[in-house]
Amino acid sequence: MNHPKFTIFTGKDNQYYFRLTARNGEIILGSEGYKSKSGCKNGIQSVKENAPGDDRYDRRESSNGQFYFVLVAKNGEPIGRSEMYTTAQGRDNGIKAVKNTAPNAPIDDTSA
Repeated sequence: MNHPKFTIFTGKDNQYYFRLTARNGEIILGSEGYKSKSGCKNGIQSVKENAPGDDRYDRRESSNGQFYFVLVAKNGEPIGRSEMYTTAQGRDNGIKAVKNTAPNAPIDDTSA
């Protein structure tokens, strides 16, 4: 399956995770662990629903001066976190990529 897409996978801790990759194949959003695959799929659905809203992105700077964002649901709970970026512009481009790709991205389930 080509990009962009969501990929569901099982971590070493036997929890389910998803990541969203951009058109170029770079990871632009990752999830926390879920105990069930259905919970992971619900997380993806929440990303699809919340991604278009600019107010759903918590733009942050880490203690080492790198930039990242957290996508939050309507209730304020985090549903995905970006990779680290060296510039605020890079982070903002990552947000644009999530806004543009997440709502219609297909799901590739590679979990066991």
